[in-house]
Amino acid sequence: MNILNDYYQEYPQPLVSRKTWDILPKTPYTVLISCLLSLRTKDDVTEQASIRLLHEYDTPEKMLTSSERTIQKMIYPVGFYRVKAKRIKEISKTILEKYDGNVPNNFKELMKLKGVGRKTANIVMVYGHNNPDFLPIDTHCHRIPNRLGWIKTKTPEETEKALKKILPKKYWKEFNHLFVTFGQTICTPVSPRCTQCPIEKFCEQKKVKKHR
Repeated sequence: MNILNDYYQEYPQPLVSRKTWDILPKTPYTVLISCLLSLRTKDDVTEQASIRLLHEYDTPEKMLTSSERTIQKMIYPVGFYRVKAKRIKEISKTILEKYDGNVPNNFKELMKLKGVGRKTANIVMVYGHNNPDFLPIDTHCHRIPNRLGWIKTKTPEETEKALKKILPKKYWKEFNHLFVTFGQTICTPVSPRCTQCPIEKFCEQKKVKKHR
């Protein structure tokens, strides 16, 4: 972890870059909506869509004043933009009516929101509510520890449980965005750049058939 930290020095916030938070207020709600937009969408597309939408509607109250059609136009071309526009309206309504306009500061309650899975709930808890007791796991965070030989798991949920046992808690908060960056730039899913990797000598290269 320390080697990667030194290698990247300044790496982006999870799913949405630092540039986004220079423009937008960083709150549990903006983190939640940005995370929902990011699903199956490239980071640069997520960033621009988040800025367009949340610059105008950065609270559930404001979001409910917009139409679903307006949200669609503002977030296009994110993946499944029509579905996400509907989901954003539904979630905003639930937060306003059930939680007095505040994104739940409780993992189980977050999971009750339609469309919110473990990864999103973990990200909101860590980066929205600044709670260090959670560990967000996405595809990179699942793939890379297995490739390194740290763990042997089949699902992100298994990876979350396994890493919590072996990864010192002081690294939990930075783990997600550090490994997402690592997975996008060096330890890619196909043909990873092993010759450029700062931790290559510590890697078992599990299931790596071809590398650069």
